Amino acid sequence: MEFKDYYKILGVSDDAEASDIKKAYRKLARKYHPDVSKEAGAEARFKEVGEAYEVLSDPEKRAEYDQIRQLGARGYQQGAAGAGTGAGQGFSEEDLSRQFTDFFESIFGGMGGGHRQAGPDWQQAFSQRGQDMHHKIALFLEEAASGVQRQIRLQVPEVDAYGRVHRRTKTLNVKIPPGVVAGQRIRLAGQGGPGVGDGATGDLFLEIELAPHPVFGVDGKDLLLTLPVTPWEAALGARVKAPTLTGQVNLTIPKGSASGQRLRLKGKGLGRNPTGDLIVTLQVTVPKRHSDEALALYQKLAQTEADFDPRKQLEARS
Repeated sequence: MEFKDYYKILGVSDDAEASDIKKAYRKLARKYHPDVSKEAGAEARFKEVGEAYEVLSDPEKRAEYDQIRQLGARGYQQGAAGAGTGAGQGFSEEDLSRQFTDFFESIFGGMGGGHRQAGPDWQQAFSQRGQDMHHKIALFLEEAASGVQRQIRLQVPEVDAYGRVHRRTKTLNVKIPPGVVAGQRIRLAGQGGPGVGDGATGDLFLEIELAPHPVFGVDGKDLLLTLPVTPWEAALGARVKAPTLTGQVNLTIPKGSASGQRLRLKGKGLGRNPTGDLIVTLQVTVPKRHSDEALALYQKLAQTEADFDPRKQLEARS
């Protein structure tokens, strides 16, 4: 069994003060904590550092460890010197391994010969704010405009007394205020990952997504609507029904309107302070089929408006 030099693991001298040992441990625990570190093998290093601190922070365990450490150093040196020479002096690796195993079991209570997680007192020496969590929530436009209450489930990391990271399912009832828009983040203080030691709990950030709507498009706070109108409504002007998120309204189509013309309904969009608008784009739509009477009227119109050429500007530029 490989002998572990706890002083070397913590990077302190063998005569280091208790305060120096604690300081070194806190620094390394923060560096290799699984919730913080991105380094390869960080979890194994975190366990090793916790094990070293558990022994060296206890005066009785440290004193016993120091004795075995001195014995182990001499034994390995003598065992190496006598290897292959038939020398019977000192300790063989098997003898040392047995003594070290007994030693580790006496310290760690048989929990794997020195491979135990950091003990419960590691939290007293290490404090870390819980991680912030992010969760996307999709809403219908009507829900975004009027507000809604939703139940969400998410996986939250937890650190047990031995530094092991687990995840548990957390259920929350959240209230979405009226007037939210796509990309907006709602902060729920203290609903994120739990803190370590005296560290505060992290926050949960809900990011708003908007589900596609069969009628309206979205541009920031503005809603977009393409509204079909007949040729005669566009030519003569009309009063027509137009949908909004809160119901239909009467919309005035100006006389002589054309396809692509935009009308703006103030305050009929999304958001708050200020609320966006509903932008209506007119689309002149011709019936697919005409009666003989309608065709006769179109022919009469063509003769009456024979001087009108909507492509005249194109011809002038070609």
